[in-house]
Parts: sequence; structure tokens; C-alpha cells
Amino acid sequence: MKFYSNSCIGLCILIIASLLSSCDRLRVIDENINIPNQAWYYKNKLNFDVNITDTNKTYNVYVNLRVGSDYKYSNFFVMVHQTYPNWQSKKERKELVLLDERGNWLGNGLGDIFDFQIPIYTQMRFNQKGIYKIELEQNMREDTLSPIYAAGIRVEEFSLEKP
Repeated sequence: MKFYSNSCIGLCILIIASLLSSCDRLRVIDENINIPNQAWYYKNKLNFDVNITDTNKTYNVYVNLRVGSDYKYSNFFVMVHQTYPNWQSKKERKELVLLDERGNWLGNGLGDIFDFQIPIYTQMRFNQKGIYKIELEQNMREDTLSPIYAAGIRVEEFSLEKP
């Protein structure tokens, strides 16, 4: 009886996991890194490896950000460093808008924490197969920003159809 019960639970978990993973079939990477003590020091760069296997597709690239409601700015500047598989690199400063003109949070909130997934590149083409290194650097005028709970990157295949 106990074996049957455990087998049934295991099978249910396996089915649910496969359903959830198939819902996000366009995802290449969606990874977040927790910020120690919710204080992002500008020298604390976050590193992500993105494996591109198809150079014929276009991709959308997002920055994920989780902030506390007492974050004191309406925006967030991030320096995006990219290193290509052939070791060439570039960097670009991006502004992430967090509040509208009325002071309302644009992200999804739960209590006093807000999550953002903001596009920084749309329909981008990666010209080389291999591992791209993407590094996020906090690029505001303060050395340490808080409360920043986590930050990350999402890369997904571009598609006109809704998954």
C-alpha cells in the first residue's frame, strides 16, 4: 500500500514537472542570483552563461530584478557586459524603468517586494554558436543600492505566437 502511494505521488510530480517545463519552451536561460544582504555593491557583478545553439533564430533578452518597496529611485541603470564565444566583448548601459509617472510600481508585487522582467534587447541575433557570457553590473550613482533582493537574466527565442 505504501509503495503504491509513493509511486503515485512520484508519478504525479513527474507529470507536473514535465508540464511546467513544456510551458516555457522558448526559454534558453532564466536565472536569478540573490544579492547578499539585499545590498548590491557596484563591484559585485553577476555572471551568466548563455549557450546559443542556433544562429538563425532571433532572441529576446531581459533583465530580471527584485526590489523592495522602499527602493528610493524610479529607475535602475545596469551595465550589460557581453563576451562572445570568440572572446570579443562589448558593454552597454541600460535603463530599467521601475515606476510610472504617478509613482506606481510597474512590476509584479507581493507585499513589499516587486519583481521586474524588463526587455533590454528584442529580436536580437547571436551570430556565433557557443557560450556567451553576460555580466550585469549595478551602474547607479551610489556604490551600494538597497533593497535589491535578486537580479538575473532571461534569454528566450523570439516568437510571434503565444506559448
